[in-house]
Amino acid sequence: MTFRYFLPTLGLIASLHAQSDAVQLPDITVYSPRVANQAPVATFAMPVSALRFEPLVDLQTRNFAEGQADVTIRGGIFENSGFRLGALTLYDPQTGHYFAEIPVAPAMLGAPRILTGVDNALGSTNATVGTVAYGWRPIRATGLATIGTGSHGLTEAEFYQGYVSDTRLAGRQLGADVAWAHSDADGAIANGDHVVNRINARVQLANASSQTDVFVGYQDKFFGWPNLYTPFGSNETDHLETLLVALNHRADLGGGDYVEAGAYYRRNRDDYAYDRFASVGPIRPYFHTTWVQGAALDGRRRLGPLTLTFRGELMADELRSTSLTEGPYHTRTLAKFSLAPEKSWLLAGGARLVVKAGATYDDSNRTGGKVSPLIEIAREAAAGAGPRLYASYTQTTQEPTYTALDSSPSSGLFRGNPNLGRETSHNVELGARGTFAGWTAQAAVFYRRDDDLVDWTFQQGVTARSANPVDIATTGIEWVARRSWQPLDLVLGYTWLTKDADYRGAPVDASFYALNYARQRLTVAAIVRLSPEFTLRMDNVFRVQAANFLRTVGGDQALISSLGLAWRPAALRRLEVSVQADNLWNSSFQEIPAVPAARRQMSVRAAYSW
Repeated sequence: MTFRYFLPTLGLIASLHAQSDAVQLPDITVYSPRVANQAPVATFAMPVSALRFEPLVDLQTRNFAEGQADVTIRGGIFENSGFRLGALTLYDPQTGHYFAEIPVAPAMLGAPRILTGVDNALGSTNATVGTVAYGWRPIRATGLATIGTGSHGLTEAEFYQGYVSDTRLAGRQLGADVAWAHSDADGAIANGDHVVNRINARVQLANASSQTDVFVGYQDKFFGWPNLYTPFGSNETDHLETLLVALNHRADLGGGDYVEAGAYYRRNRDDYAYDRFASVGPIRPYFHTTWVQGAALDGRRRLGPLTLTFRGELMADELRSTSLTEGPYHTRTLAKFSLAPEKSWLLAGGARLVVKAGATYDDSNRTGGKVSPLIEIAREAAAGAGPRLYASYTQTTQEPTYTALDSSPSSGLFRGNPNLGRETSHNVELGARGTFAGWTAQAAVFYRRDDDLVDWTFQQGVTARSANPVDIATTGIEWVARRSWQPLDLVLGYTWLTKDADYRGAPVDASFYALNYARQRLTVAAIVRLSPEFTLRMDNVFRVQAANFLRTVGGDQALISSLGLAWRPAALRRLEVSVQADNLWNSSFQEIPAVPAARRQMSVRAAYSW
């Protein structure tokens, strides 16, 4: 697939002009302002759905993004990108493949923020490259019901209802919301079926300056796919049950100062089958259950001439497994503490020089602790007078997951390494963000060195993937620009990456993750308001991938597009009927080497809001 399909599409979008006022969707359906199509085609929306065409995130999917997706940031891998919900870092101690298993309806969340550099070092735990951060959305007295059908026997439905009471407790208003969703389909290829159910409930106390949320969510997900995790031609399945209980409180103190704190409990059950048609005895060969309990305190506070950014987080995890039994331990406690004072000086013309310098401390009861420095120097222009320019250095660290530590090093489909230790990442970058000629934009040039990064590799003649440490250097450029006109919203993103890896003599013929990256990646999202009733939405990503001999179909270049048309009738503005196609050009590109691509899929949905 080449640009010959892509450029005419851009030309069509740019040439469309509507003379009417913009048609605004209810806030409840807008999960990210940087993607055009808010919902996927293959199932209902999940938190990860807003990342499918996010310019700063490369989502590498199996079956469909909401089935299983590896989230990578700046050329990292699925395990050194983290997730944050309110004050809390969420993760799965078994494997990073399940980091994105967050059983929360996107209607309850704000748009995701992508934290990198100093923001990532100060803002999350056990994530060395970047973090996807979600906040809790204030509850409104509104509701939404959606039903849909589509290719390959798809049926799906969603329901959301928010309620705000007149009752006030300690000067704060009481609210509650609930959500339910279901999806099932036969799948885009044989043995690619799925069944997913999710249910949520939340209670909220809020006023103009503070918000407290108590949440319970459960999701049951079954999906199949050939070569789901192995390249050996087997029809595999995964069955995940995820329970999340979370408490979060945030108080805004004015002037950008705030305090946020929370605690959570997460349980994830994983029943993986290498061959879905093989008979299974009373003990499942790959059955894992993980537990994580965590608590965090996060904030920013001005104290005289200094502003302090601080954070403390504790997490305890546990694994019980029928196959991950050979490692050194199955329980662990993680801790991270961060402190960064900041001071500013007034420059000529009203600009400011801002210096933030501090450190983080990571510790575990299984490995030694480590202090990591960070510094950022920025020039901030007077309001509206120019961009923010910055230079920064950060060091971050991370512990390996149990699949890498506790798998047998000499047998089985997944070969572990009990000697893996703490990973360390060093990041240097220069960047800018601001408004330029009507465009809101940000750009960065960065160099990152990852030491002892845990990668999964392949060796010819060995029917397994192996966990190997690698020292890898990544150099990159990224930028994102967004602008809106009366008839058109446009978001552009571009990333360029190059890598240099040293596996220290380990027998490696191919890498599933660390060397599976896009050398160039271009994203274009457009929303065109054709009339007061019709809206055209299109997301595109064009990529030039690093060569990998495990990628057997689809080549190293791909254009993936999602096109949707929504109709909101003038006589019934609360109703929206939409038709959408994913993988519009029917690309066979393998986002993860040896994992078959999902082919073109279409769906029709009707949504009614009140």
